[in-house]
Amino acid sequence: MNTLFEQLGGAPAVDLAVDRFYDKVLADERIQHFFTGVDMARQRRHQKNFFTYAFGGAANYSGQTLRVAHRRMVDTQGLADTHFDAVVENLKSTLVELNVADALIDQVIAITESARNDVLGR
Repeated sequence: MNTLFEQLGGAPAVDLAVDRFYDKVLADERIQHFFTGVDMARQRRHQKNFFTYAFGGAANYSGQTLRVAHRRMVDTQGLADTHFDAVVENLKSTLVELNVADALIDQVIAITESARNDVLGR
């Protein structure tokens, strides 16, 4: 059976989705401040690598754990559920705009939701 990564369209589809997703995030007043001063080219690369792994397109991921990567935002910027909700909303709307099938969107959102507690340091 094909991985979710393959079902989504592989690297080209993930790359496009991540780029559009971050365009939305950077325009979203609820969460854009978390990216002030962030090297967005680097951030996009990290996200593409992470999604590739999370969706079954790579056997391992060499980046930081989600808990470590987001700790500063939780501790000093108040990253909370409302912000995570905004991220999920932007991710879902990106996938809808890219005409991803509902069943695949549901899988992506389920994977994203499974990371909520780690991202928020709980």
